[in-house]
Amino acid sequence: MSTIHKTGCVLCAQNCGLEVEVEDNRIVKVKGDKSNVKSEGYVCRKGMNIAYHQHNADRLKYPLKKVGDKFERISWEQAIDEIAAKLKDIVGKYGPKSFAYMGGGGQGCHFEAAFGVRLMRGLGSRYHYSAVTQEFSGMFWTFGRMFGRQPVFPEIDSHETDYLLVFGWNGMESNQIPQAAKELQRIAKDPEKMLVVIDPRLSETAKIANQHLRIRPGTDALLMRAMIAIILQEGWENKDYIAQHTSGFDEIKNLFTNFDVRAAVKTCNLDYDQIREICRQFATRKSCLRYDLGLLMNRHSAVSSYLANILLAVCGRIGVRGGNVFHGVLMPLGSHSDERDPKAVRTVTTNFPPVMGYYPPNAIQEEILSDHPERIRAVYVCGANPLRSYADTTAYEQAFKRLDLLVTAEMVMSETAALSHYVLPSRSGYESWDGTFFPMTFPGIHFQMRRPIVEPEGEPLELGEIHLRLADKLGLIPPIPEKLYKAAEESHAAFGQALMEYAMAEPQAMKAMPFVLGKTLGKAMGSVHRAALWGMLQTVPKPFRKNAARAGFTPGMEMGEELFQKIIDHPEGIWIGLMDPVENLANVRTEDGKINLVIPELRAELENLDSEHEEVELAPDPAYPFILMAGRHFKMNATTLMRNPAWNEGKRYSTCMMHAEDAAALGVKDGQMVRVTTEAGSVEIEVEVTEMAHKGHVVIPHGFGLIYDGKAYGVNVNRLTKNTNRDWIGTPMHRFVRCRIEAVSRNN
Repeated sequence: MSTIHKTGCVLCAQNCGLEVEVEDNRIVKVKGDKSNVKSEGYVCRKGMNIAYHQHNADRLKYPLKKVGDKFERISWEQAIDEIAAKLKDIVGKYGPKSFAYMGGGGQGCHFEAAFGVRLMRGLGSRYHYSAVTQEFSGMFWTFGRMFGRQPVFPEIDSHETDYLLVFGWNGMESNQIPQAAKELQRIAKDPEKMLVVIDPRLSETAKIANQHLRIRPGTDALLMRAMIAIILQEGWENKDYIAQHTSGFDEIKNLFTNFDVRAAVKTCNLDYDQIREICRQFATRKSCLRYDLGLLMNRHSAVSSYLANILLAVCGRIGVRGGNVFHGVLMPLGSHSDERDPKAVRTVTTNFPPVMGYYPPNAIQEEILSDHPERIRAVYVCGANPLRSYADTTAYEQAFKRLDLLVTAEMVMSETAALSHYVLPSRSGYESWDGTFFPMTFPGIHFQMRRPIVEPEGEPLELGEIHLRLADKLGLIPPIPEKLYKAAEESHAAFGQALMEYAMAEPQAMKAMPFVLGKTLGKAMGSVHRAALWGMLQTVPKPFRKNAARAGFTPGMEMGEELFQKIIDHPEGIWIGLMDPVENLANVRTEDGKINLVIPELRAELENLDSEHEEVELAPDPAYPFILMAGRHFKMNATTLMRNPAWNEGKRYSTCMMHAEDAAALGVKDGQMVRVTTEAGSVEIEVEVTEMAHKGHVVIPHGFGLIYDGKAYGVNVNRLTKNTNRDWIGTPMHRFVRCRIEAVSRNN
């Protein structure tokens, strides 16, 4: 007999609500959950195929230890004992900087970060490597300078806007906002609204846009500077907003007022009159701006983010309805980091500081391969797959093979797991309790706590439980009195009182709090992640408490318990808070409460951002005449843990998209094999001749190249990306990789 369950998708950051039918412990049917107040039944192809994520031949069931070239099954006790002993030995000999943690970013395992970070810090390390700084380091760094805190950032108010300007975002495929495809189509079809897309590709979003501008690859920042200049030169800026809500405008306006906009627009291969009209409408209408990896993993990443927010600010579009608004969250997605702080810990070889508390995955290879006495010697990977997800797979292989200890805690035998010394089986997002943190909603704040809907096979554990066991063995948890265990079994009220008394009496309690909660309340609840939710809700920041009260939750000591019970009682997800849409700018955290328009560290790069310099920098390289966009979101790829390729059976997915004129010049036809070569390596891949590709610009999607059941599926594009092809803050330039392309002889 089948059962119906409420849950959420774990295959992208939006975590849309799902209604899942389970029969004989297998997911047999999936549909969008109309009762989910955020997604309202919306779901894409990825969400409909979660059964392939949950049930596949690569699932891990038992702890494994590599002996020689093969894995042997071992007990949890042996695994924890040996890993803890090795970690203690490595950190003891070489210091805390010898250990790094890679985790906290998997879509199905958010709550493990509470335990993983504490484990890392308990060993004295600060090296937390995350996908956040793979993609967004420049953006969050810029937010810290402009808004006062890196986790404080604006997102589009798509419901209220009349004019949506898009740079480098293919929302029809990648989502990134709630009900993205539906929202974009609604705006594009409304005669009173406008969707304008600036993208070298004729993307799925560009196809439905009211206006699409095929910008020259790599010139987005130049165009943004030109647009700001046009607005200021024409006098279209919002002078009252600038005076009231920004600081430093007089200091930076000379960077734009005398700028040669016509030359800049020409370098971008765009029409000046067209750009001028876009500027006029953006400055005078209820507008907002959405940009994504097309900008952020391209040339001038941080400067692009900087310019995007200057553009919004001079038009008065930050913190207002229909513009870019500061959204609400239960907890920030990271911590504020400032490399100017003398206490900031930098990487010992590459000298990178943290952003949002995270370090760039594109530099860890050098930190491992270094001869520095404090080089990284042990890495603990959780819910991530660096060997396919991050830049330069070849360098990762070399680096990981040099490690004294590589441990992967994962639900499947991923490429990274296969290279590890120990592999620890984790429960999936449908076998454990876990929450959704990424959806950025406004004015309502949404949260959904997923619960187990299928039973795991074998002995997998919640990731938080694995971290807890390691911490316990490492001696990172202070003694816990028996009365705390008993209080956990009695009631939340009794436990809360006993926990408070314990924390006051035990100096180390707060530092180890996730582990304390896991050992006590987690034992009573049957889930350390569920216990972490309870603990988090007791200590949420004051701004969220105000938003929760505005949504109807009772202010005071009991708010946390009320929130917890509501969340548990509503597996479909609920609104847990309500932002004040009028006082949205109060979320700016600078000293004067104003948006800071001056970032001295970016001034030189911005000053050199003109037509003359860009023409030199963009000149073709005879050895690598094409520009590769290494990565693309579409409905046939999800996380690298979507192992079973049957979900794409019969579909064309891993190809090199190429313009017809380029294909003709190379003498290749659609479906023919070509060799793509970069400074990092070469791959052979099928050509897809399509109008979507820009001339001189080819596209290969990410997420493929897996080996499943002995067969290779697609091409791993990170064989073509070089980890050193990055900017000063560690962001890889995946959207601007120089390459050459050659037809593959049929005899080869």
